[in-house]
Amino acid sequence: MIEILTPTEVDRARDTGALVGDILQTLRRRTTVGTSLLDIDAWARELIAEAGAQSCYVDYAPSFGRGPFGHHVCTAVNDAVLHGMPRDQALADGDLLTLDLAVSLDGVAADAATSFLVGEARPPESVALIEATERALEAAVAAVVPGARVGDVSHAIGQVLTGAGYRVNTEFGGHGIGSSMHQDPHVANIGRPGRGFRLRPGLLLALEPWVMADTDELVVDPDGWTLRSATGCRTAHSEHTIAVTEDGAEILTLPRAA
Repeated sequence: MIEILTPTEVDRARDTGALVGDILQTLRRRTTVGTSLLDIDAWARELIAEAGAQSCYVDYAPSFGRGPFGHHVCTAVNDAVLHGMPRDQALADGDLLTLDLAVSLDGVAADAATSFLVGEARPPESVALIEATERALEAAVAAVVPGARVGDVSHAIGQVLTGAGYRVNTEFGGHGIGSSMHQDPHVANIGRPGRGFRLRPGLLLALEPWVMADTDELVVDPDGWTLRSATGCRTAHSEHTIAVTEDGAEILTLPRAA
């Protein structure tokens, strides 16, 4: 299903998106060397409840997972990149952590992810991974212009990622979002321009470039959820929910506080 939101629904999506951005910013600020992934999940649960919102993950049970997910935020460390299930793991200096959060507020969902390094260590390969996904996300947003198609967005992402020397996995990518977390259209992280669904005002998209340092192959943890690089290399993932407007794209999941 491809859902086109009304202006009133887009207004509600702005509130949901800002909440997602605020919570991710708070979680990132609180996370230090020694923080447990379970602590991050508990903080997310509290912040979502305080806002009167609902987690999109707790009851999430798609065909590819061993559901329901049962947690409030995805926590992927180092070689984990998607659907990282929180566990009793303390973070170390230099760990590359991705937090992926989706919530619903007043009937509209928003989804965002951020990758960052914990502590003071800054491994160059990890910095490059994160920066590549951030540049790819910027390119994706810039490609959302009047008359654009999904393939134009996918192409913009792929040009950045492959240009940085990374291979692109096409099993998981961006997606439509609205009254539910995952909707059509699928937004692959590589594609051909001029192809696919023509973007329309009122369409919400979760754009999420992610990449692995030296492979495009994934393996699944015994938990049935956490997806890791097949080679054990590090990974990164950046995501925003955007609204398609008459003029281009509006990023909805930026934090309100500086």
